[in-house]
Amino acid sequence: MGVRHINPEGLHRSPAFSQAVVVEQPAKTIYIGGQNGVGADGKVVGPTVGEQARQVFRNLVTILESEGASLANIVHWRIAVVDGHTFDEGVAAFQEVWNRADPPPAITVHVVAGLGPGFLVEVDAVAVV
Repeated sequence: MGVRHINPEGLHRSPAFSQAVVVEQPAKTIYIGGQNGVGADGKVVGPTVGEQARQVFRNLVTILESEGASLANIVHWRIAVVDGHTFDEGVAAFQEVWNRADPPPAITVHVVAGLGPGFLVEVDAVAVV
């Protein structure tokens, strides 16, 4: 199986994301549904984007590890943050968990009017193992 992170000439190159990721088959693909800043008890962990983002990443790690994978296997993130909240704290939380030696995934960020009650951020992802 091959996974290639591509940043073709003529497009912006960022150390934070890849423009696209190509997966050659066969591969195990894990589609992770939207994760919010909710702990195992089902409650929102805190009132800030930073607190919630840290929990989101813990949730992602838990899911990935249950399938023998890690954050490095993520090829695409889709991030939603509620309008009026800066995502700087979320970026800081991402930088705490992402190994800069790993190729960055493709990333899509949406600013949304709202999420579920108390939720400020939601992340879904696709991982390839």
